[in-house]
Amino acid sequence: TVLIIACPHALGLAIPLVVSISTSLSARNGLLVRKRLALEAARKLDWVLFDKTGTLTMGEHGVTDIWATKGFSKEDVLHLTASLEQNSEHIVGKGIVRKAEADHVHLDKVTNFKALLGLGVQGTIHGNEVYIAASYRYIEENNLTVPSDIAKAVKQAAKEGKTEVYLITNKKVVGAIGLADIVRQQSKQTIKTLKEMGIKTAMITGDSADVAAYVSKQLGLDQYFAEVRPEDKAAKVKELQKNGQKVAMVGDGINDAPALTQADIGIAIGAGTDVAIKSADIILVKSDPQDVVKVISLSKATYRKMQQNLVWATGYNVFAIPLAAGVLYGAGIVLAPALGAVLMSVSTVVVAFNAQLLRRTSLG
Repeated sequence: TVLIIACPHALGLAIPLVVSISTSLSARNGLLVRKRLALEAARKLDWVLFDKTGTLTMGEHGVTDIWATKGFSKEDVLHLTASLEQNSEHIVGKGIVRKAEADHVHLDKVTNFKALLGLGVQGTIHGNEVYIAASYRYIEENNLTVPSDIAKAVKQAAKEGKTEVYLITNKKVVGAIGLADIVRQQSKQTIKTLKEMGIKTAMITGDSADVAAYVSKQLGLDQYFAEVRPEDKAAKVKELQKNGQKVAMVGDGINDAPALTQADIGIAIGAGTDVAIKSADIILVKSDPQDVVKVISLSKATYRKMQQNLVWATGYNVFAIPLAAGVLYGAGIVLAPALGAVLMSVSTVVVAFNAQLLRRTSLG
């Protein structure tokens, strides 16, 4: 009877069954788990760090303002900027090109095109070197001066959460374009839910501090990092990991890959780049930031089921084995082998049934 009861069916099924069901449940909810341990660790998160563009926002910038200096019209600024940006893969550049196409602006051919990571793009149009500075840092590093009228307008636009790019020719700033990125409605609910779960939230972006502050205020984030170069994103993750805190990084771009790798859990948006997806532990197929909450909820639910199954499987053996060994023989209680087989089978069924209940878990 002892040998029958000690057969570790229930104990052997306690964890694998839950793992199998949770993997299936994650797939049905649009969560592709590439590293199983990442899902199990999600319940211990202290911080969730979001990339701004394309993750917390729609990632589709639209032109809202065009400013030009004397000697250049707004059409000239849009024409040169869009011509250069037609070779760019960045969403800001795509937004400018869409504006030019909507206004039926002819785009010139660009030669010697080059992307300046975290700073902008450059190229040659009709023999003239043209630069698009996506960060004011480029202006400072090259000792350029922004005309006062443009600087004033850009400053006001930045306070409204808009992104600005500067058009530079002959080492002079001749114009600027303001764009706005729409914050996803799901992002607001995501941040709210994470706070209710006791998890802190932060945002990282290469945009200006004013833009970052505006978006952060809209969403109610605990912290933000602005004007961060692509190569510095991983360092910001390390900063949050101080004192052993667990950090999840959510991103979609090639620039997010080092940070996704550095984080305790890397979560990639499904619509992101291949590099970001391959660097991530978990992929959100629907590109919905609210699915981050699902990851954490599934992690906690899975862990609870594992605990319940282990408690049952272990408790059953702790109770039944001494009984089968004759602890209560003196009281006339003897466990027959047939009854032991029934108890062993019942324990296995209970563990399997309890694991199946995980399928009914609502991830929100």
